Amino acid sequence: MQLFLQQFPIVVRSLNAGFVQTLKLFFVTLIGAMPLGLVISFGSMSRFKPLSVFTRVIVWIVRGSPLMIQLLIIFYFPGMVLGNPIWGGKEAGRFAAASVAFIINYACYFSEIYRGGIQSVPVGQDEAGMVLGMTKAQIFFRVKLLQVVKRIMPPMSNEIITLVKDTSLARIISLQEIIWAGQAFMKSSQGISGAIWPLFFTGVYYLAASGLLTLLFGWIERKLNFFRV
Repeated sequence: MQLFLQQFPIVVRSLNAGFVQTLKLFFVTLIGAMPLGLVISFGSMSRFKPLSVFTRVIVWIVRGSPLMIQLLIIFYFPGMVLGNPIWGGKEAGRFAAASVAFIINYACYFSEIYRGGIQSVPVGQDEAGMVLGMTKAQIFFRVKLLQVVKRIMPPMSNEIITLVKDTSLARIISLQEIIWAGQAFMKSSQGISGAIWPLFFTGVYYLAASGLLTLLFGWIERKLNFFRV
């Protein structure tokens, strides 16, 4: 017990630092993937056949392959195959590579959620808007947007909560996120070795983050209840 009390502050400091990296990756992914996903969804719904086919093939490839493989390809391919290690070997480069991989991956998942939400709105609303002289942009933002938000909120919240846990995959390229920090104590870190409890303790951080997001999305859904679809 005394040894645990001595180790606890050291472990918590390390896990806090790792969790900050996890949160950074989480927020950067959301900031990049949400608007990119909307752009991709418009591409997949485009009436220009080559664009829609190309977009859907890219989405199929990204959604059909493991995120871990995508991380490895994005990080190692430029240096090992092209001879141009654009990411470097430092933590900032690993974070940039992980961010690119996560943004592309989640943008493709978000795009399908956006597409489903947009296409679920009755086409008659577009026709009614055109009769009133509204442009396509006005119809989307003034008539359809709130309906789309209401429809996509449950699947989007599910993907965002999943993102919290998926950030742990970044350790495959040695990004020092929270799982990496917890696992380091099993080997040797800051004078502690052979300790497995810090790795299990990382689950508390994930549970806390997922719990807060669940409460947040529950509150948003309740606020959107005034808009029935």
